[in-house]
Amino acid sequence: MRAADERTALGSVWLRTEAEATRAPLTREQIVATAIELLDRDGLDGFSMRKMAAELGTAATSALYWRIANKNDLLELAIDEVLGTALNQAGSGDWRDHLTAACTAAYRVLWERPWAPQLLATHAGLGPNYQAFTDQLVSILVGARFKGEHLDSAVSAVFHYLVGSAVTDSAWSAMVRRSGLTERQWANEAGDQLGVGAESLAAYLNRANRAGPEARFSAGLRVILVGLRPRQLS
Repeated sequence: MRAADERTALGSVWLRTEAEATRAPLTREQIVATAIELLDRDGLDGFSMRKMAAELGTAATSALYWRIANKNDLLELAIDEVLGTALNQAGSGDWRDHLTAACTAAYRVLWERPWAPQLLATHAGLGPNYQAFTDQLVSILVGARFKGEHLDSAVSAVFHYLVGSAVTDSAWSAMVRRSGLTERQWANEAGDQLGVGAESLAAYLNRANRAGPEARFSAGLRVILVGLRPRQLS
């Protein structure tokens, strides 16, 4: 395994230098793309470097460990790559519309990949796409004349709501998938035990439903944005 393993004291791939140029058959980008495919297929619990090596093939295994020092490095790279697909969704209208478009794009990316919000709880956002998304939120709020501590608080309120919603909603989806049942079947089976009507529970789980996760996210975000004002905290 390459020397990068000896430089893990700061705990993040983004705080270490990338391996120097080599003739290794795979690029870091190709390895990260394969990791995302495996995470989409097997989830975070089913992901391992052994599976990565098997997926890449014997000839490419050495390239994996040359380019990526360890599993945590690879997971950090994967979550940052996924967040990059949500960038620059600014929308039209006033600053609240811009924030809504940006946050909704990120929520959808995270909700569609349950492993992604799980990683946000354990892998700090130091990557370029994570930072670019945060900068996007800051830029929108600065344009609305937020500043100082009030700006910091507004960014935290919006970002924490986004991540918390994605984590909660993806956890429900992951539980249904583990059961092997459809959402409707799971709601019928679990409703009585949870003391919730099957219809209400099915609606709660269904992304397309007006009472479903995306609708709840949008409604909660509106509540937060209505309460934000570009003024200093008292």
